[in-house]
Amino acid sequence: MTFLFLLFPILIFSQADFDKGEKLFREGKYEQAQPIFENLLRESPSNLKTIEYLGDIAAHNKFWDRAIGYYQKLKQLKPSEANYYYKYGGAMGMKAKEVNKFTAFGMIGDIKKSFEKAIALNPKHIEARWALVMFYMKLPGIVGGSETKAIRYSDELLKLSPVDGYLSKGQIDEYFERYASAEEQYKKAIAAGSTKTGSQMLANLYKNKMNQPEKAAKIKL
Repeated sequence: MTFLFLLFPILIFSQADFDKGEKLFREGKYEQAQPIFENLLRESPSNLKTIEYLGDIAAHNKFWDRAIGYYQKLKQLKPSEANYYYKYGGAMGMKAKEVNKFTAFGMIGDIKKSFEKAIALNPKHIEARWALVMFYMKLPGIVGGSETKAIRYSDELLKLSPVDGYLSKGQIDEYFERYASAEEQYKKAIAAGSTKTGSQMLANLYKNKMNQPEKAAKIKL
């Protein structure tokens, strides 16, 4: 019983520190939040939320190896959580952009499997499908890129969320320089409710790809 009385104040202080770190994180004050979470992690090395915040801070700062390490630990501690695989795959993908092509090609399989695992664990995971749309759209065909596969995940997005479906289809059409078709997809996304993102994508299309700045200027952002 004495042990419980001694432990109780420690738990209160830890929760107070966590709440403080979480508040700073939500306010975008990552540099202030980081040491708080690092101290908490030393006290409780298996706290999932603390590890995730540290991974997110590392990712925000583009410290990809550090972020990958935190997300890898999360996968090990709770292999049933889809979001951990999604974040791991995302950090791996961002690192792949910064390393040489030979190293990046060796990472492709792990990135793809991570996003696929996220969807297997959570069939309604929208972000992982978005990631696979971009993955297959931008990856060279010689190493697995495929417009057909990008469209497949875009079709799945359309069923889960019309806004995301139309936006992703617009992105595919824009990437492959089918600008008129991309324009229609973005308009559909706006009609489906994506007033901010859809309008921004449409305005960028007019301004940067279709050489129609006058149309871009008329869009309310």
